[in-house]
Amino acid sequence: MNIQELLTLSLKAIWGNKLRSFLTTLGITIGVFAIIVLVSIGSGLQTYITNEISSLGSNVIFVMPGSSGGLGAILSNKLTIKNSQDMQRRLVSTGKVTPEIRQVETFKYKNVKDKGAFVLGVSSQYPEVVQVLKVTQGHFFTAGQESSGANVAVIGQTVKNKFFSNSNPLGKRIFLGTKLYTIVGVYGKLGSVAGIDEDNAAFISAEAAGSQYGITTVSRIDVAANTPELLPLVIKQINQTLSKTLTSDDYSIETADSLLTTISSITNALSLALGGIAGISLLVGGIGVANIMLVSVTERTKEIGLRKALGAKRYDILKQFLFEAVMLSVTGGVVGIALGMLVSVVIAILLVSTVTLWSVVLAFGFSVAVGIIFGMAPAIRASKLSPIDALRYE
Repeated sequence: MNIQELLTLSLKAIWGNKLRSFLTTLGITIGVFAIIVLVSIGSGLQTYITNEISSLGSNVIFVMPGSSGGLGAILSNKLTIKNSQDMQRRLVSTGKVTPEIRQVETFKYKNVKDKGAFVLGVSSQYPEVVQVLKVTQGHFFTAGQESSGANVAVIGQTVKNKFFSNSNPLGKRIFLGTKLYTIVGVYGKLGSVAGIDEDNAAFISAEAAGSQYGITTVSRIDVAANTPELLPLVIKQINQTLSKTLTSDDYSIETADSLLTTISSITNALSLALGGIAGISLLVGGIGVANIMLVSVTERTKEIGLRKALGAKRYDILKQFLFEAVMLSVTGGVVGIALGMLVSVVIAILLVSTVTLWSVVLAFGFSVAVGIIFGMAPAIRASKLSPIDALRYE
């Protein structure tokens, strides 16, 4: 029996039970779809974070609260604005320093409000440390404005479009929470990550943020060594400065490279976990294929007996039913891949998502394997039927 005959017989059997075949392939489709979408989200997140950290450069250092990070480090945070200022004075010839304070706030200009914006308290050296931030209008607030306590702000493109779509925002005064700030600059588009619009924000000095919100701690301190070669010296100077007021358990130092390694291991594990969860639904779909093929063998017992009586060999019967199972599974896999890629493209527009070749190959391979593995038992059962018993079957 050649491939063309197998294909004709399989299509005839599948088409003869359209609804049942559709419901069988649906289980495979859902499983493959889930693998493609979930893995693409994990891969997209890894790519985005990797690109963001890589864009900062190999000379960037992150000083984080606590020795191991996590919620406990946040709750017992001892990193302060003063720590950042001390580091700034110590690293005056070797690097640039900026603290980061982030608060959700309501912005208001005249009668327009935005309750979901962000205020970021940083130093005047922020653009030199985080070099992805580019001011497109006006300027970033200066060291003089920072030290004098001036209420000045640099806003993002979303804030500009929302409040000043038809006018120049420079020099205008906007409420960031309860305080008025004069806009001195507008930064270029940063985009969104995980649904958070990074352009719906305003930068103010860390001192102004600390005063407004009554806090002295910072979420982290970012440091950029003047050259990559100075990185070991800068790390040594950071430790020497912080050790005067903090213990080694109160903070941790991460370089861009070490952070990339850590994040890559986490996102890889996340992608595998998401793929594993999706694989469960594919397993359920495979059980559905086995169930339907067993029913099909029972329904077509006489057909099997007749074909054997006419000279069909046991191997021919096995091939026919196994081919049917694989066709059902592969059809569901192809549809699942197409839908998964389509949805992943939509997700990429709204959040982050990257369809990888390995996930497509893996999903298709699984769909073929499911057809073979779960179709084997029904096919073997069909091939073992005695032609006499099969012809007598009612």
